[in-house]
Order: sequence, then C-alpha cells, then structure tokens
Amino acid sequence: MQHILYSILDLALVSKGHSLKQTYNNTLKLAQQAEAFGYTRYWLAEHHNAHNIGSSATSVLIGYVAEGTKTLRVGSGGVMLPNHSPLIIAEQFGTLASLYPNRIDLGLGRAPGTDRETAQAIRSDFMQAAHSFPEELKKIQTYFSKENASSKVRATVAEGVDVPIYILGSSTDSAHLAAKKGLPYAFASHFATNQLWDALEIYRKEFQPSSVLKKPYIMAGINSIIADTDEEAERLLTSLIRMIVGIFTGKRDFVQPPTAMTPEFEEILQHPQIHQMLKYTFVGSKATVKTQVKEFIAQTKVDELIAVTNIYGITDKIHSYKLFAEIMDEINSERSIN
Repeated sequence: MQHILYSILDLALVSKGHSLKQTYNNTLKLAQQAEAFGYTRYWLAEHHNAHNIGSSATSVLIGYVAEGTKTLRVGSGGVMLPNHSPLIIAEQFGTLASLYPNRIDLGLGRAPGTDRETAQAIRSDFMQAAHSFPEELKKIQTYFSKENASSKVRATVAEGVDVPIYILGSSTDSAHLAAKKGLPYAFASHFATNQLWDALEIYRKEFQPSSVLKKPYIMAGINSIIADTDEEAERLLTSLIRMIVGIFTGKRDFVQPPTAMTPEFEEILQHPQIHQMLKYTFVGSKATVKTQVKEFIAQTKVDELIAVTNIYGITDKIHSYKLFAEIMDEINSERSIN
C-alpha cells in the first residue's frame, strides 16, 4: 500500500499579544521542527486585508522559510493567481527555485483571498482575471518552459527551472482544470467540505496524463489539534472556535489564548454552518486522532495530507504537529506491513 506523505499549510496567524516579527520567527521555528519531524512540504497561503494573517507577501515569506531550512519543500498554498501578473509570479518562483533548488512548490488558486474591495485594490480587472484562470495558468507554464526563450516576452529567471505546479480548489471548478492539465490537485477540505467527494471523483475520472504527472495525485487539507489528552486538545480547540466565530460575524481578531471547553463552545460547534465547516477537524489525543485520520485516508484514498493546526501558542502547535507526524509514521508503517 502506498506511503501517504504529510505536510503543513500555514497562514502565519498572529496570536494576541504577538508582534509580526514574533509571528514570523515562530513560522520559521515551526518549519524547522517540521523538517526534523519528517514533513514533506510547508506551504504558506496568500491572504490580504486581515490583521490576524501574516502571509500576505507570500513569496517573501517562502524565501524566509526556505533560507532557514535545508531539505523541506516550501511553497504556496496558494498564490491567488488572479491577483497577479503570471510573468511576475514566474519570475518570483523561478528566482526562489534557483536559490533553493528542488525545494520550491507553486500552488495556484483562483479565489482572491480577501474581500471584494481589496481584490479591486489589488487588481482592478480581478473578475476578468479570475474567469481567465486557465489561460493565466497556461502563461505561467509557458514562462517556465525552455521553449519560451525565443519569445519576445520572457521570464528569463524561470526558463527551464523546476517548479512543480499544483492546482488548489475549494469547489469542483478547479478539479476539472487540474484533471485536464494533468497536474496535482490540492483540495481545501479543512474548510470547504461540501464538494470534496464530487471534486475527487471529477479529478480522478477526467484526469489526463501529462509530462509532469502520469496518474492522479491528490492532496487534502484537514484541521488537526492534538495534545497529550483529549481534554487538553479540546481546550486548545477553543482558540479555533473563537476565530471561526469571528469569521462568521465579521469580527476577525488575533488568535485568542485557549480557555476551558464550555457548554457554550460545544453549542457553537453544533451550529450547522460551523459543524459543516469543521467536518474534517480531528481533535484529541494521539490515539483519538489516529483513528480519525485512518478513516479519512481510507475514505478519500488521498496521496498526501496537508495539516492545518491553528493553535495560540507555538509550543503547543509544535507538539501537535510532532504527534501528527508520529501518527502518520505509524499509519504508513502499518500500511507497509499490510
């Protein structure tokens, strides 16, 4: 049975009382520990106009993390392509891949990663660019090709440079595109749970082999909060609950310190929208989460899990990711025996 890779998706969330500098230092600290724990890649997500998210200048932060690590793959999960010129993205990631060979990933998404007004401020023709996502993707692939050396418009620092491209999706739209292009597909099931199964079926059914990928390759996002006991993990979960309530109420705030799990928090978790959004959120001790993760892998048959752990304190976050790595190593060991 195949070995399931495991990776990290990070937004460089800013915790209450922490500066951006502290946040970035903690981001690097987590990436260095992830490298030691055996994680495959560390992806950073582009978001804008959110004071509690520090990953807005995504390519800059990727460079910072790559410089402070040695073997870990570092990339975007993703760069929101309609916000950018394909030429500029090719130049940025071509440069990164020359500085850190065979370690840079380019995950591309279609959404703005922000509100409508900010999207307009970033790029006045955002909606047109979003609708032209397949064409914009093709431009990036062209800029990375050696054949583009004879064109009038070139991204010279990208030509022939190895930067794997991943298509990100939270609906079925990108599943069609990833399949048609023969590219690996990463689904945001850590928050967009409704269309997971349809998207996976579409991608597998419509997949066309390409020069970069002979068979479908699927990554799926999950939320994981793991501690030494179920009770401690539930306490850590309260920070995420507060954060999600802030999203739904339009009152975003810094990540709050955890508190005791109360009946009020438990009631919030049962709210239909929040319950659906957190469907693939695995919380508890190592033994508890291992059972949940094994079931998710068996159901989805994914090639790679990308874990999102939104916890207030860096020590608790690192410990959670350490336990998740142990879970994945144990699952892979069991799969190899069977």
